[in-house]
Amino acid sequence: MPETVENPHPDGLQDGVVRRAYALWAWSVFLAFGCTAVLLMLVLPSLRARRGCARAFARAVFALTGIRLRVYGLATLRPPCIVVANHASYLDGVALAAGLPPEFGFVIKREMAAVPLAGTLLRRIGAEFVERRDRARGTRDTRRLLRRAEGGQSLVFFPEGTFGEQVGLLHFHIGAFAAAARADLPVVPLAIRGTRHCLPADSLLPRPGTIELVVLAALPAMDASAPVPDADRAASLRDQARAALLTALGEPDLDAHAR
Repeated sequence: MPETVENPHPDGLQDGVVRRAYALWAWSVFLAFGCTAVLLMLVLPSLRARRGCARAFARAVFALTGIRLRVYGLATLRPPCIVVANHASYLDGVALAAGLPPEFGFVIKREMAAVPLAGTLLRRIGAEFVERRDRARGTRDTRRLLRRAEGGQSLVFFPEGTFGEQVGLLHFHIGAFAAAARADLPVVPLAIRGTRHCLPADSLLPRPGTIELVVLAALPAMDASAPVPDADRAASLRDQARAALLTALGEPDLDAHAR
């Protein structure tokens, strides 16, 4: 779904001043709430309590910065499962933390563990960090995720692994779908709309708007009537989830491998 924003101010300078003033306010709110959340995370004893705290703080930040969050289909979400979402902005993780129940752990690129404030917060809410550049370490991380999934833990993946300025869906990595196939967990595609507008990839100036999380129909990991190898099931789940997200988003398919 293409997103366009009309300039409400004919004077570009006035518009620039308003945007910068709003951005300063928004980043101040994010920083203040982020610091407070980390302090609470350090003392809250249970993982569920820490995730609940992160959810409440994320919702408060959106409310104070004029970002409306709309969640559709949440009642159909049945943990344990593997959620796979499109990735368009640094706000995607905040939106999912605000919208999903505390049963879910996030799978995040390992570079985020070194980011001040964010790394501490992510560790305290049980995020699973995955190495993308070191193959040996990445393999170990993947095995750990498989054990988590086999143990019935619900996980949230961004199978694109990154995002860019161009609108559309990038190539999907297989890890989320391999974990679902191995653990016989359903895959639930989740479409995120609006984060690209609220915080574009090419800008540090957030702006108010509406973010929508749309939970799509779950994809069963195993067809009991026609058992197939895990690798084939993973590839099938990936292709089905990708098709569902492309339809829900109405965005271009940027995966050269799929064409």
